[in-house]
Amino acid sequence: MWEQLAAVLVTVKDPRGAKPDLAEREFVEAVLYLARTGLPWRDLPPEFGAWSAVYMRFRRWEQAGVWQQLWDVLQGGTTPALLELFMDSTSIPVHPHAAGAPKKTVQTRLLGARGAA
Repeated sequence: MWEQLAAVLVTVKDPRGAKPDLAEREFVEAVLYLARTGLPWRDLPPEFGAWSAVYMRFRRWEQAGVWQQLWDVLQGGTTPALLELFMDSTSIPVHPHAAGAPKKTVQTRLLGARGAA
């Protein structure tokens, strides 16, 4: 599967620039790891290298349109093994930082204070 994905990456990425410390396979795995676990960038395990380097590379790919191009190619059906991948959003856990506690606003506090008086 990785061989097919690597072949697609070669077509959508710009070959210019210095070679990164983290290989493309490990970089993509780091991004997928974050998506699977819901961790914040700073909690990325050290096996993937410095979280800031992974984040900056992710942002550069995003700004250059690499992720969108990759998605478009994968949706085209030219990679048979990758068509079998399935992602269900119900199986991706949310990190406790994104648990959704109710937000306190000034208006709510004022109404609460008025009701108590």
